[in-house]
Amino acid sequence: MQVSTFNISRSAMNYTRENLFNGIARSANQLLMCLKTHPSCSTASLAEALGTTTEAVRQQIAKLVEQGLVEGVVARTGVGRPKQLWQLTAAGHGRFPDTHAQLTVQLIQSVGEVFGQDGVAQMVEHRGVRQLAEYRERMASATSLPQRVARLAQIRTEQGYMAWAERDGADFLLIEDHCPICAAATLCQRLCMSELQQFQALMHGLAQVSREEHLLREGRRCVYRMQPIKPSKPGSNA
Repeated sequence: MQVSTFNISRSAMNYTRENLFNGIARSANQLLMCLKTHPSCSTASLAEALGTTTEAVRQQIAKLVEQGLVEGVVARTGVGRPKQLWQLTAAGHGRFPDTHAQLTVQLIQSVGEVFGQDGVAQMVEHRGVRQLAEYRERMASATSLPQRVARLAQIRTEQGYMAWAERDGADFLLIEDHCPICAAATLCQRLCMSELQQFQALMHGLAQVSREEHLLREGRRCVYRMQPIKPSKPGSNA
């Protein structure tokens, strides 16, 4: 297992919200943001990202562990001593906003009680059609696969998903470090399926889209792989 270092600027500049962490010091805010937007991290990696000492990080970690926001995990890498890593607890993830969570859940429950599951399915389908139309309009000028993935990441970030894109060989990854509708999606996983179908429609003819990591299936985040479709050779029957 290889633990990579990273730069805090992406998460701190793009995702920090003024009232996101009420009652927590700025340095602890940044540490929580690091753990939200990156895989489990070592004390040394966190210290490098934050531009501080390992001792300072240990002190912050101790406070966050005591508050139930961070927990330690042991990574075994074969030869040598196991490595101590840190990750967010469920309460730590809960520090990030879930858009109108209680109201949304209540509305879904009410639709199910009044109109049944068919009514819930129709509601999700209607939302999906409207959202896909919005995405298509905003992505109209993005014609290549790299452009479309980058534009989609930008839109999703604006919607609270903390999304970003990166290359993985010939493929592209759309990575969403946060789900602002997690409570609703937990109750109604049709929402997740609808979003995957929207991404597949947006990349139609350019890439095959699959979900590789899913927050609701014990994933740390949602990750979508965009695998480019190879153009058919002239005269091919493919």
